[in-house]
Amino acid sequence: MDAVFNFLNEIAGGDSTLMVSVFVFLSAAALAFGVMAIIQVRVAVKRRAAGIGTAQGKNADDDPRSLRYASRIATQRLLEYTSKHYSGENAGDVKELRRRLIQAGYLDTRAPALFFLARAVAAVVFAVLAFLAAPYILRDDSPVFWPMVLLGGILGYFAPNVYLSRVISVRTTEHRTGFPDFMDLLVVCADAGLSMEAALDRVGRELADSYRSLSANIHMATLEMRAGRTLSETLDHLADRLGLEEARSFATLLQQSEKLGSSLTEALRVYSDDMRHKRMSRAEEKAYSLPAKLSVPLTLCVFPVVIIVILLPVYVRLKVGAY
Repeated sequence: MDAVFNFLNEIAGGDSTLMVSVFVFLSAAALAFGVMAIIQVRVAVKRRAAGIGTAQGKNADDDPRSLRYASRIATQRLLEYTSKHYSGENAGDVKELRRRLIQAGYLDTRAPALFFLARAVAAVVFAVLAFLAAPYILRDDSPVFWPMVLLGGILGYFAPNVYLSRVISVRTTEHRTGFPDFMDLLVVCADAGLSMEAALDRVGRELADSYRSLSANIHMATLEMRAGRTLSETLDHLADRLGLEEARSFATLLQQSEKLGSSLTEALRVYSDDMRHKRMSRAEEKAYSLPAKLSVPLTLCVFPVVIIVILLPVYVRLKVGAY
């Protein structure tokens, strides 16, 4: 170490400031080269590990003796059994369930089977939680122990339905809010001379930041048209996914315009104005219903406090004057 300092002192010519600067420069350079070397080594190791992991994963998936292969086969058999169970149920109920799952954004063909499995698992989990929590809530000789466990299982059984309804409600609200904007942009694209497919594609990309779910459904509609489906079928499927009466009316409007040979741009403009008026009507309806909704909390929370504040001094004066 002394030899290094002597060497640096000879290079700096006895100037301590210059010697410190040279020492700091050499230290920083050594640290930078060391960090770069470590990063390069780690990157090389990650690449080799990724290649080995991919090869092992492929071999594990293809090896019938592996646990991953057995788990995948068991899951597929369970889903197939559940799908058969649903196919044996009432066709109307199955169709309604699939329609609700599509409106919630679950487009996989195995969604009904997964929904059934989620409902069964939730029932078991809630029942077990109720069984474990009951001793801490109830007494040892309480007769409501097993009814509480049964109630937990029932709640778990209906929990996926509640969650699905909530998701559908949120997405439907988004679709209903963004549909007038969709119509306005569609009118602008039609006035610009774009075809219906190009207009849907353009509007879907424009609405991606504001209404993601509506934009995704419009994009799926454009993909269906590119795949060869007619405009009527595409709009019917779009209306089924959105779950809006406005979308069904829009599909019917375009179908009638196409059959009768009327101006598509004029029909879109008239329907866009109608959608704008409907949105304004819904806003006015909410504004007019607000006083009626506020009457309940005012009656329960505000009026008793006001009555107490007004009558308490009178009561105190009468009570003190009585003595």
